[in-house]
Amino acid sequence: TMYLEVESIIHAKLDDQLCFEVYRAASHFNKLYTHVLAPFQLTYSQYLVLLVLWEQDGVMTKQIGERLNLGIGTLNPIISKLIERGWIEKTVSPIDKRATVISLTAFGKQQQSHVEQAIVAQIEKCGYLVEEGNALREQLHQLNSFFECFYEDE
Repeated sequence: TMYLEVESIIHAKLDDQLCFEVYRAASHFNKLYTHVLAPFQLTYSQYLVLLVLWEQDGVMTKQIGERLNLGIGTLNPIISKLIERGWIEKTVSPIDKRATVISLTAFGKQQQSHVEQAIVAQIEKCGYLVEEGNALREQLHQLNSFFECFYEDE
């Protein structure tokens, strides 16, 4: 029955727990990106904000928070640091004077290829195949969609 299958997942040893493998992988990603981003004086969280802006420049702070699932209290210090380091700039929204728009500076745009090249070089050095990564990303996307259904009513 389904209950017995769930029971076996819950009572599995640590090394057999899916949650532990996801946690370990997240920890390894964090270390990898911390190492690769250090020469750019970027944290992983700052890199994620830049990814949003490299995909679509000129985004409201609120939209960045929604995209990254970060609260404004967590996001504001990240944005402030990126402004301080010359990667992005903040302007008042012409549509809503209470909102701010975050945009890449010329430096932020110019650094995109350098950051991407550094990440690709590190991943290639590790020897992880693109196909494996794409399949895993799709599975994790499905897993995250599954978990998001728990929070739809909140």
